[in-house]
Amino acid sequence: MRTPENSADLVAAEDVLLFANAAITATGQREFRSGALDQQLSLDFLHTYVRVNYRRLYAASLALDINDHNAARIVLGLLETAGEASAEERRTEGRLIAARLARLPPQRVYRLFGEVRRAGINNRRTRAIMRDWLAARPDLGHDAVKYRSGVKTAARHIHLRCPQGAEPLAEVGAFLFRPGKLPRYEHPLLDAWRRAHYEQGAVAELPFTVAEGFAARHGMKREVFLKRAAPRMTRLERLRTHAVTQRPDVDLAAMPLTRLALYVLALPFEQRAARRTELTGALRTAARRAAGKHAGSWGRVHAVLDDSFSSSGSGQKRRRPLAVALACHHLLEVLAAPGAYRGLWTSGRGDALLVRPWGPTPLGMRVLDALEPGPGGAEPDRLVIVSDGWDNAPAGLAGEVLRVWRARLDPGRRTAVVHVNPVYDADGFDVRRLAAGVPTAGIRDAEDLPALVEIARFAEGRTGAAELHAYLDRRVALFLGEKATENETEKGAVA
Repeated sequence: MRTPENSADLVAAEDVLLFANAAITATGQREFRSGALDQQLSLDFLHTYVRVNYRRLYAASLALDINDHNAARIVLGLLETAGEASAEERRTEGRLIAARLARLPPQRVYRLFGEVRRAGINNRRTRAIMRDWLAARPDLGHDAVKYRSGVKTAARHIHLRCPQGAEPLAEVGAFLFRPGKLPRYEHPLLDAWRRAHYEQGAVAELPFTVAEGFAARHGMKREVFLKRAAPRMTRLERLRTHAVTQRPDVDLAAMPLTRLALYVLALPFEQRAARRTELTGALRTAARRAAGKHAGSWGRVHAVLDDSFSSSGSGQKRRRPLAVALACHHLLEVLAAPGAYRGLWTSGRGDALLVRPWGPTPLGMRVLDALEPGPGGAEPDRLVIVSDGWDNAPAGLAGEVLRVWRARLDPGRRTAVVHVNPVYDADGFDVRRLAAGVPTAGIRDAEDLPALVEIARFAEGRTGAAELHAYLDRRVALFLGEKATENETEKGAVA
């Protein structure tokens, strides 16, 4: 019989796993089966519940592969309730916050600083964290042009000293708080912004998002503007404008795998078919890069991939579930031993490049097919299911198949089964599960699949709370020991 202490530890572990799934998948935006308000209310409750009851584990979540939306919410929650933490907890939280901010996109951090100001959080530790992050920025002049309101809000909140004279910080201060006072700036971007008000040639010198506004003001043709601005675009901006510019220097294989899958699915079927070699090659290259040292190490892998109608997502997350499934398909092909991968789409399609959201979700039938022995009569070493978990043709068949398989045909667990779910279920405060005995993890980007499979094993009930806490401690130590690179910080710096 479990002791009360053990029961409490198990409940804590379950709560932390539930929160991790939510923090990975949920963004507060509308999903296929729930509205944005439902998502936001559900997330509000989870963040408050875990922060109040498991503050140390709540802070440790910053070291996991959670999405940027929830990372920013955790930082805000920790700063807002600093009085509830001990001195030692505040020191650890400060290091985790600083490390996470260094990995967040700058626009997300400036948005967070705005929320900090609106919440009235102005203690010494918060100002120090903001000041250190600003001091670590490689070019504050660039930020002042591209994220002007964010820099201005942060500078006001921490009372950033901007001395007079020709120093870089003095120019940034004049640009933000005394515009038009200086006849020219030494910083090239600041001066380009000044000249762009009356000189078309200066527009192309500015960051793309800023230059777009000036181009519209000057009445520049879109094609001409994009051609001039191309050298200063980030990789993502080049990808977004590729259909207009058709520039040959857009390296699709350099894009993150899930982002590339979203791009592919946005193309019409005719373009996908015509560019089959290019797109498939880019997806496989991105998958090999994402797999890294894990390539070829998973043995025989069978996958069930959800391309039902619900994989179309929502207006805010268009085709996101299907993109995750497509990216996982290519990643699993690399993770499996050579020639030992088999991917099954719920629609029955065999051409991954031409998948589209369509039809019901017959997960049970596809799971039966996936559990069949592969070439040579060998059972799969791993079965990976990528789905939102709404098994409806017939309802509940997948869970029953997996229960019987585990109880009667594979009690020795020769085949490892894991379900990764890209959709947060607001009503259940978790991602939807297929069966109690099937480990389930939330997923947002396919690139995180190897790490998520490791987390999912804790949900299977075969490991205890101590192992989960040890795993979190290892992730925190690794997270704090690594130094973020500029590419990680920018998430799409100029290629």
